[in-house]
Amino acid sequence: MTTAVAEDRLAALEAKLDAVSHQLDFVAAALREQETRRGMWDELRHDLAPVTAEAMERVSRELDEVRGFIEPAGLLRLVKRLLRDLPYLEALLDQAESLSSLGAEVAPLSRDILRAAMARLDDLERRGYCAFARGLVHLADGVVAGLGEEDLKALGRSVPPLVQSVKELADPSVIGLLPGLVRGLRETPAETPGLLRLAWRLRRPAARRGLARALGLIEALGAPTGALPQADALHLPTSR
Repeated sequence: MTTAVAEDRLAALEAKLDAVSHQLDFVAAALREQETRRGMWDELRHDLAPVTAEAMERVSRELDEVRGFIEPAGLLRLVKRLLRDLPYLEALLDQAESLSSLGAEVAPLSRDILRAAMARLDDLERRGYCAFARGLVHLADGVVAGLGEEDLKALGRSVPPLVQSVKELADPSVIGLLPGLVRGLRETPAETPGLLRLAWRLRRPAARRGLARALGLIEALGAPTGALPQADALHLPTSR
């Protein structure tokens, strides 16, 4: 009985020793890993030391150049404001990204619009519109160079009566007279008629109407500037 108890205690002691040995192995491995990491950090620190020193030296030189313009308190306020406005900066960056995406989507459409515009301009160039526009520009240059300030004022005063006259000339009753007038000017008599023959032709209603119009035109030309001709001089006489 005593031997069995001693063997059990010896087995338990061996188990405890094995557990302790495993724990010591784990601790040793952890220490070795920590030592390896420490060596890596030391090596990295050693490699970065020249770069860090150069960077600090460069930053120091840059700060020395602007030290007279920037105060530490102002720089601190700027940093605080940037931190405070960080959500607005993020929103601004989001908008910039959205605009960039929109630009990428609109770019093909812009190219199509540009091609269509170039084709339209080429068509206008072939049809002579561009040459006509250039001619108008040269004409406008000549008009501008030949008109002074007083001339422009006088032209401005003359535009309303001129527009009114053009409107009256565009009346259908006046336009209807143009074909007969052109035809009468083109017809050349075979021989010059005498006074009696001309007086005989005045018996015709059309001749009397034309004579009445001619007399009205003569009266209008002889009237003072701005005066209106008499109403009966502008009306056609009734044929008898």
